[in-house]
This record gives sequence, C-alpha cells and structure tokens, in this order.
Amino acid sequence: MQPLKDQFFSKTYITTLAADVKTAAPDFDAAAFTRQVLDRKWKNRELKDRMHHVADCLHAALNRDYKSSIRLLTPIVQQRIKEGTNSFGDMIFPDFVERFGLEDFKTSVRALEVFTAACSSEFAVRPFIVRYPQEMMRQMLEWSKHKSEHVRRLASEGCRPRLPWAMALPEFKKDPRPVLKVLENLKSDTSEYVRRSVANNLNDISKDNLEVALQTAERWFGKNKATDALVRHALRNELKKGNKRALALFALPHRTKARINKLEITPARIRIGESVHIHFTLESTATERLRLEYWVDFVKAKGHTTRKVFQIFEGDFSAGATRAFRKKHRFQDFTTRKHYAGAHRIAIAVNGSAKAETEVHLAD
Repeated sequence: MQPLKDQFFSKTYITTLAADVKTAAPDFDAAAFTRQVLDRKWKNRELKDRMHHVADCLHAALNRDYKSSIRLLTPIVQQRIKEGTNSFGDMIFPDFVERFGLEDFKTSVRALEVFTAACSSEFAVRPFIVRYPQEMMRQMLEWSKHKSEHVRRLASEGCRPRLPWAMALPEFKKDPRPVLKVLENLKSDTSEYVRRSVANNLNDISKDNLEVALQTAERWFGKNKATDALVRHALRNELKKGNKRALALFALPHRTKARINKLEITPARIRIGESVHIHFTLESTATERLRLEYWVDFVKAKGHTTRKVFQIFEGDFSAGATRAFRKKHRFQDFTTRKHYAGAHRIAIAVNGSAKAETEVHLAD
C-alpha cells in the first residue's frame, strides 16, 4: 500500500497547488516553488514534515505579509471546497495559519473557520488555544452554534485534551469545564460527524477526570438515541474495563454468573500473518444483558505485553440459554500494530470480567 505521505503529498498535488496559486497571483513563480518543495530531502520527509515544508515553501514563494497571503489563499481554498477537489493534503492551509499567523488572532480565526471545511483545522487551532485561552474558547463556543458541521466539529475536535498526533492541552487535562461548555452545545447535534467528535472528546476527559466524564455521561443519557450512542462511544474504554457505572447505563450487570465453556483456539501455533479461530460456548445462568469481548495480550519487542480488546457481541440472554460463538483473528502487521513471536494470551470477557483464557503461540 502506498504510504500516506505519498498519497496526500504527491508530485501531482504539489503541481496542482502551484497552478492554483499561479492563477490567483500571476507573479507567483510556480516552477521555483515546485522545485523548492520537491527538494533532495522530499522522499525522506514524513507526513507532518512534508506538510510543514510545503507551508514554509509557500510562505517564502508568496513573498507577502501574512494578511495579504491569507486574502490570496482563502478564495483558492473556497473554490476547492465548492468543486469538491479538496483533499487531506489541504492540511497545509491550516498549517500555514499555525506557522505564520499566531500574532494575528482575528485574521487567523477567520481563516481557520474557512479552511476547516477543506481539511480540518483541529491541529492548527491548538496553539491559539494555548496563546489566547479565554478568547479562543469564546470563539469555540460561537463555532459550536455555526451553520456548518465542519466548523461545529472544529469547536469540539480542536479542544480535545488529548487529540492524537497533536499537542496536548494540559490546562484542560486539569480542568475540563471550558471544554464541557462547548460539548453541551453539541451533544445532540444533527450531524453524526460532530457527535462522534464530542464522544471522542468526552473519552479524552475520562482519562484524566473520570468522575466528571461519568457524571456528564449520566446526565446526557436517556434523552435520545443519538446522544445515547454518543455516550456509549465516549465510555467505550470504561465499558472494556468493566466500570460499574458505565455498565449500569446500558443495563449491563457488573457481576454475572454467565459461564464460558469449551474455549478453544485453532490452530494453537501459527506464524505472523496467519489467522486463528476462537471457539467457545456461553452459558447464561440468569436473564440479563451481556457484553462479550475477547482480549489479546500482544507480546511486544522487549517481551512485555499490551492488551487490545475486541468486541464480539452484546445482547439479552435468558436464564439457562447457551450459544456457541466463533471468531476469526488474524495476526497481521499493520501500520499501528507490529507482531512479535511468543505466547499471546487470549481471554473471553463478559461484562468486563475475564471468564476463560488460553494461549496462541506466534512464530516469526
């Protein structure tokens, strides 16, 4: 598979960008800009390095003050959005704002509001939150009521305390109340795109302020199906851990006498890239709602293990009922997960508690 950096920042993307800027600014030297971007280090630059590099080269080639540059770039971005030709590579535009506009709050905020529809401004907005916390959070509250779902999502995604691949917001880890004011406006948003961000934000909050997150989830739950689904996604990690209050929201008993019988992994010895089948039977001893998962303790490079939880099924079971389950799991390397040889523990969990376990032996 082609690396993301080549998918999003290809030579075609750079030449198209240069042509678009040239159309807007006839004095722009498109050829020189393209050469500067596609330098000797280009192939070895990773994704974010390429993004920063393109923004820096664009700034140098435009040879304008910041306000003038934004006035030139904004119609280009708006046209891409209108035509549907925007792509992930357009993250260079919010990055341009982050790198060169931190001293001009008003111009930058207006630009980020426009650019986020082309490629989310969620990363670029964070230095502004750190630099201008009160002003920026007032802006996020305004954005949370915006007509565009892209801008409303930015209001949530941009202030996540632990947004992946982005700078953390330590003040919101300590005190998430300013964030919660934004989320309150978005918890019942008409857009699933926005609600998903709210769920991820509340999940972030739960990692540093669990009690606050649980109280918020309990207050939101039961109003409508969409918000209930949001709460479930927000508490996904707590459900995996068997948190009593998280389970209770979804009528899942904290303690259950359900049994897992005849757990078998076939084959018991495989090589990296191959698959196993997980077989077992669940026996319910009471009428209750059960959430089934399997846990894999993956062996890491230094010999320790890291657990990953995979959901199998959730539903109502009657007393005395039995049901057979079969699940396939492939031990294939991914960008986000590399496998190592060794004994991998696999457990079957019911409502967050392990009920049976065995091992599969993985060889190089």
